[in-house]
Amino acid sequence: MKDSQIRRIDVFHQYKSPELPVVTIPEKAWKNGLVVRMPNHLGDAVMALPALYMLKKIVPEYCALFVICPANLKPLFRALPWVDGMILLKNVHKMWSFYEFRSLRNLRMGVGVLFNNSFRDALLMRLAGISPLYGSNARFRSWLLAKAFDFEPRPQQKLAEVHHANKYISIARALGAPEWDGKMPRFVIRPSLDEISPDVSSICEHPQLLTLAAGAAYGAAKRWPAESFRTVARYWVRHGGIVAVLGSASEFDVCQDVIKDLSDRKVFNLAGKTTLAEVMHLLNYSVCCVANDSGIMHLSAVLGKPGIAVFGPTDCTATGPINPGWEIIYRPTECSPCFRRECPRGSQRCIKSITPLHVIKLLKKYTIAGRIHLKKRAPAQPL
Repeated sequence: MKDSQIRRIDVFHQYKSPELPVVTIPEKAWKNGLVVRMPNHLGDAVMALPALYMLKKIVPEYCALFVICPANLKPLFRALPWVDGMILLKNVHKMWSFYEFRSLRNLRMGVGVLFNNSFRDALLMRLAGISPLYGSNARFRSWLLAKAFDFEPRPQQKLAEVHHANKYISIARALGAPEWDGKMPRFVIRPSLDEISPDVSSICEHPQLLTLAAGAAYGAAKRWPAESFRTVARYWVRHGGIVAVLGSASEFDVCQDVIKDLSDRKVFNLAGKTTLAEVMHLLNYSVCCVANDSGIMHLSAVLGKPGIAVFGPTDCTATGPINPGWEIIYRPTECSPCFRRECPRGSQRCIKSITPLHVIKLLKKYTIAGRIHLKKRAPAQPL
């Protein structure tokens, strides 16, 4: 790939966290514990998990760690035994309901951290008695925070070389948390494999499952073409494996295009047909995941699974998978990264110029003499 780059990025050692002023949290401020407002989107929430994990280490033993998150992310945090509880928000774009607000107030938590930029959430957390409150300096909310942290703006049309997860980690470090050592937090996926849909569990039980994340909620510009995913799926099936195409209900048609003309006994469009917990099981049991820059990419990486990420108009150094076992394919162009939802030139050259052969070459590490190598099964509960 003379004009391409295959980048193997260990984001938390190659790119350091921004240095922020250290804050001392008074012992009496903790009260019943720490509550963290997590990001709304799956990918952002996953990128914040290392920082959340490090914050847990500074919470006094007599205190709890709670998260505030969208209701659809419940399975993600339910799978983390070290998270003590959740406040689930039904509509993250509107004011909290009285029940949601009262639930937080009744916890009588002392310290709060915001991993999002919402003014509304900062105000409601303060009204619920959460003080001191810490987060980034955004949307005129600094007067609500005990400390508002400043970050450099994202560079335009160049790679940032500072991973987005390091923003969250730097806030945790400023509050006294240790540096993340690169180890993934422990997951216990619930419900267990034998409690989920038999149709899904039977797919998980195949020893050579490949997962594809062909969608991308951000926009069409960063979606690798369906025919490219289809070629990869055809290669995997031809060598004895099966393929599960994952995504949201809104991405069903995109995923359906991927499986066109492929065997319905070997390739399955599960977009919109699975719960988040079922998606986690599928990713955990897959040999490899091939993905766009998406929430599923981040989820597979944090579960500790290997994968291949195809990047186009977004920044692979800022939002790449937080797992050095992932390969990142990125072909730089004069206009990337542009971060546009739709390609302004209509060509999507940055991502369409990456061919299925580039991905298949990397997938060959899982094959021996043209046949898929049968590896040992993944554990039911990833560590």
